[in-house]
Amino acid sequence: FPSVGKSSLLTALTGVKSEAAAYEFTTLTCIPGVIYYNDCKIQLLDLPGIIKGAAQGKGRGRQVIATSRSADMIMMVLDATKDDAQRIMLTKELEDVGIRLNKRRPQISITKTKTGGLKYNSTCKVTELTRDVVYSILQQYKIFNVDVIIHEDASIDDLIDVLEEEGAAPRKYCRCIYVYNKIDMLRLAEVDALARLEMSVVVSVSRKLNLDFLLERLWDEMEIVRVYTKKKGEFPDFKDPIVITPQRGNKTFTVENAVMLLHKSLLEDFKSAMVWGASVKTMPVVCGIKHLLKDEDVLQIMKMTQAEKVRSLTGKKTGTTVAGSNIKVDAKTLKEKKEKVLRS
Repeated sequence: FPSVGKSSLLTALTGVKSEAAAYEFTTLTCIPGVIYYNDCKIQLLDLPGIIKGAAQGKGRGRQVIATSRSADMIMMVLDATKDDAQRIMLTKELEDVGIRLNKRRPQISITKTKTGGLKYNSTCKVTELTRDVVYSILQQYKIFNVDVIIHEDASIDDLIDVLEEEGAAPRKYCRCIYVYNKIDMLRLAEVDALARLEMSVVVSVSRKLNLDFLLERLWDEMEIVRVYTKKKGEFPDFKDPIVITPQRGNKTFTVENAVMLLHKSLLEDFKSAMVWGASVKTMPVVCGIKHLLKDEDVLQIMKMTQAEKVRSLTGKKTGTTVAGSNIKVDAKTLKEKKEKVLRS
């Protein structure tokens, strides 16, 4: 909302000077800042305030909301003196453009087929999404041949959200913290009631109250995993970790995701990884590419030698046949593959 203390909060957390005044729409553009916390850089964007009707484009609302779609988390700054009116209205504006706050994707599987009509199945008891209801909704979307599997007791709106994933306004499932500013203007009982609301943090930017707890809550909700890298024979680099977040598409904190963030080409040469930290029982442990990492693990990547690369491409040879198969391998093909690996 305009004039709730967003720019003042950005300045307090990042040190970036953002114009702040007592009138509305002081901030007219996106102003970035960086929070340095627990060896990580967290970018904070101060966006212009959203007003009622923003989803229809009022007050440049569409541009502001489009920027928020790319965020890992939304920090909704509210005026504590306005109760829940601002929270309800802003949540509705974001819902209208397909942003689902503090929700996860419904556990509904939809696979389109060429023939066969509707094949409906559920792995749990459903109350709303019966076969007839699903069939009726799919008819409106002109989907006639499809396999539908429902893994939770979802609602009709959940099914529509899944169907709209390939539409013009795909759904965005995003974490959101509601930050109530100006608590210094409320009674203690009112502040306590706001603080007990789900996903809420109460602060006073002008008096620097509870800002440290806000940073802690922000860190916990983002579920960031820091992985420190180590070269052979050297100490780990504790200054610049690999940062893995589930919001960026890294659904699991595997060694594979960590290697991908370093460089995609490392996957081609990957042999194994040595891991120190909470994810292993003894230290170090030689792990594969699907090993799940935990926060503050140390990772050392072992690369294949040239000979191991050749074996991985050609297989262990017995004459001109690859071991473990009946496929005959042309000697010329093996030579070409070997030369290609040696050149790289």
